[in-house]
Amino acid sequence: MFKGLQQKWKVNGWQLLLIISTFALGGSLCGYTGRRVLQLMDIDSPWFRVILYIIIITLLWPLCVIVVSIPLGQFKFFLIYIQKIGRRVFGKKVGITENVGRRAMADDQKNEDAETRSTSNGQRSTVKHIAIFASGTGTNAQAIINHFKNSSSVKIALIISNKPDAGVLKITEKENIPSIIIDKEKFFRGNAYVDELKEKKIDFIVLAGFLWKIPSALIKAYPNKIINIHPALLPKYGGKGMYGHHVHETVIVNKEKESGITIHFVDELYDHGSIIFQATCSIDENDTADILAGKIHKLEHENFPRVIEEVVKKAASYEL
Repeated sequence: MFKGLQQKWKVNGWQLLLIISTFALGGSLCGYTGRRVLQLMDIDSPWFRVILYIIIITLLWPLCVIVVSIPLGQFKFFLIYIQKIGRRVFGKKVGITENVGRRAMADDQKNEDAETRSTSNGQRSTVKHIAIFASGTGTNAQAIINHFKNSSSVKIALIISNKPDAGVLKITEKENIPSIIIDKEKFFRGNAYVDELKEKKIDFIVLAGFLWKIPSALIKAYPNKIINIHPALLPKYGGKGMYGHHVHETVIVNKEKESGITIHFVDELYDHGSIIFQATCSIDENDTADILAGKIHKLEHENFPRVIEEVVKKAASYEL
């Protein structure tokens, strides 16, 4: 249920907790205030008291929730939420909620405008938004987040996972990055979440240990804008099933003298797109798959964030 609410409201786990707390505290404040108001009225009829109480708390609830949302930092979310309720009930935007909601949206636009800066030659440079797709613990995702944490030109704007228990989702909560848990049906037979990515103004997609094949709809929406890292030297040891320890075990069994990483653009085939960068490591005679995995992880963390930055900067230079 909670994961469904996260997807519906497009919030991370921490913000969802604050939103639920606001609902609970706002409801309690509303009920308490409603009872206090009734105590001030001299009404004998129990039925009339019940009807009046319902009317009072219905009118008080939006105000109480807004009041509680301020110290919990959810003011903007609840303004928009109450505005939506108002439209459903009255069929139009109403009063102060509309005005403040407009101000909130204007604030969002100012924040987006602040991400566009003037360069020394008078041209405009826009912050590039990256979405990271990951299925596992997220060590590569964390390395990428750390690399761009203080960047003025690149922002990690979204984390997407196909597993609700993936470790990478804990990173999204810690780093306060929005996340989406995707559904297989929609990903492969629907719009592949292109609408959600466009809504977040995603410019590039980075696959950091994402195990599903990327559908054509997503590749067409982001041509040469989807970057993957493979834990072997392509074109060897690529294709379906060649991921994680499966790759390292196969490389060891075949007694290869070296392995490495391949960073490449994604196309419709597994591990097939144009190669951007490769780095190698030697394989000693007594190396196991675990030892090789450690060497590969080191190469990934050292090179993947840097190569992503180079690709993004190169693409941005073509746009200027």
